[in-house]
Amino acid sequence: MASKTERKNRHAEDIKGAVRKAGKTLADIARDAGLSDSSTRLALRQPVPRANEAIAVFLNENVEDIWPEWFGENSDNADAGKASNVINQLEAKREEARLGGGQKRIDVQHAKGKLTARERVSVLLDQGSFEEFDTFVEHRCTDFGMDEVSFAGDGVVTGNGTINGRLVFIYAQDFTVFGGSLSETHAKKILKVMDMAMKAGAPVIGLGDSGGARIQEGVASLGGYADIFQQNVLASGVIPQISVIMGPSAGGAVYSPAITDFIFMVRDTSYMFVTGPDVVKTVTNEDVTQEELGGALTHTTKSSVADGAFDNDIETLMQMRRFFDFLPLNNKEKSPIRESFDAPDRLEESLDTLVPSNPNKPYDMHEVILKIVDEADFFETQPDHAKNIITGFGRVAGETIGIVANQPLVLAGFLDVNASKKAARFIRFCDCFSIPVVTFVDVPGFLPGTAQEYGGIIKHGGKLLYAYGEATVPKITIITRKAYGGAYDVMASKHLRGDLNFAWPSAEIAVMGASGAVEILFRKYKDNPEKIAQLTKDYEDKFANPFVAASKGFVDDVIMPHSTRKRIARGLKNLRNKELKNPWKKHGNIPL
Repeated sequence: MASKTERKNRHAEDIKGAVRKAGKTLADIARDAGLSDSSTRLALRQPVPRANEAIAVFLNENVEDIWPEWFGENSDNADAGKASNVINQLEAKREEARLGGGQKRIDVQHAKGKLTARERVSVLLDQGSFEEFDTFVEHRCTDFGMDEVSFAGDGVVTGNGTINGRLVFIYAQDFTVFGGSLSETHAKKILKVMDMAMKAGAPVIGLGDSGGARIQEGVASLGGYADIFQQNVLASGVIPQISVIMGPSAGGAVYSPAITDFIFMVRDTSYMFVTGPDVVKTVTNEDVTQEELGGALTHTTKSSVADGAFDNDIETLMQMRRFFDFLPLNNKEKSPIRESFDAPDRLEESLDTLVPSNPNKPYDMHEVILKIVDEADFFETQPDHAKNIITGFGRVAGETIGIVANQPLVLAGFLDVNASKKAARFIRFCDCFSIPVVTFVDVPGFLPGTAQEYGGIIKHGGKLLYAYGEATVPKITIITRKAYGGAYDVMASKHLRGDLNFAWPSAEIAVMGASGAVEILFRKYKDNPEKIAQLTKDYEDKFANPFVAASKGFVDDVIMPHSTRKRIARGLKNLRNKELKNPWKKHGNIPL
């Protein structure tokens, strides 16, 4: 007599044969029903109600007739069967939730070169660490036929997991479900995960892929956005908030990322704008594409909305894992210390000859940074915007530092409107989360010209001044060459509570360059080039060096360039327990 297992196997083969004879495969039936390919195969061996039902419907039979032992009224072990059925229903519902808007929409997402929301979560988080919340939540809208269609999860995947073993909360919008549009319940899921993140003291990463508000829900959807905005504001400065735009982000959807700490985009597949090309055409008669209006290139070079962009979903998410490692979990914790083979007291002899003897000849400040940080590992923020100033994260002796540096290769390192805004916001983030700021100075001043004056260089330059002056984190400054005029004051000078201010022998600290100073001081000799040349040399000999500033205590030491890493490492160690508090206030009034 055949065993129970043998009978089950024979029965499964009979069903497969019947399906093939009818002209399809089990995988075809699963896809037509919006299920995973494996669900119908599994249904031949154990109850998977939706898959069993799909097979029965295809064969034009009743599910109770094909599998009476599972679904028949007089099946054996009825109680156990009921329990098993509940478990199978749970698994079926989970499987349904994993499919989002269904296999066809997933295929469309893949055809665009994009991952699904769940695939993105899987890539970003450590394997097996994701714990999902509100898997089965559905919308409550009944207007415009919405009561007839719903999907488990309602278009957003939420939960927590780890990145390199450190806790993070995450939400990923699912474009396969109603275009990732935000409903009232969709918003509540995001709000819950943000609230949990604040209570747990862990960062939030949002993976955006949304067409905006769900029109069918009207003002309820708009209210959901406003609630998220308020939560973003409350979380600001408490936990790091990172937005990764991996598809469309339009209308109200753009403002939540706008008030998070960092925004990253995917080239060619993501875009952000308040009003789309059609509205722009109607109102202003401008013809513009989505990419031109709000693509990654626009927002990383022109608008400065985004802090970086990468070529595809996989690269973006892997870079987010790297970026996350630089950050603390919250405003009460320090950034993680990462072990490094790079000795803190390493001397870099090549720095001694890096700065040209001709003060008008540029050099690449990136080279200085890479030779000083641990293992040349530097994560630059906004690398394609305001290139005359460099901002980003590195490590020295394993400790995360925020780096701000003038770039002589671009606009001679002058500070302008865009550079001031870029650096000011970066410094304030570092100060929020107790990340020491290391500043490399080679600045001939603020960029002159009507464009800058009309653009508000006074107010925007004030932002940078305010950010440095307000910061209470350890501040170490290295003047590599020029530090002229008001820009010297602004760039983390001793006067703005700089903790350690060093200068290289090539440093020139003065009100302005020698030629400009002589033209003003000795205007009467303007027609005597020989006299002007002699006076310029005299000015350079007296002021084009770091010693006058050092004699007044404005520079703590004049150091050889090769010892810079060693001095920074020692300074960071000594300042690790620094305590400095600003006077009590509700908040300051930075010149926004």
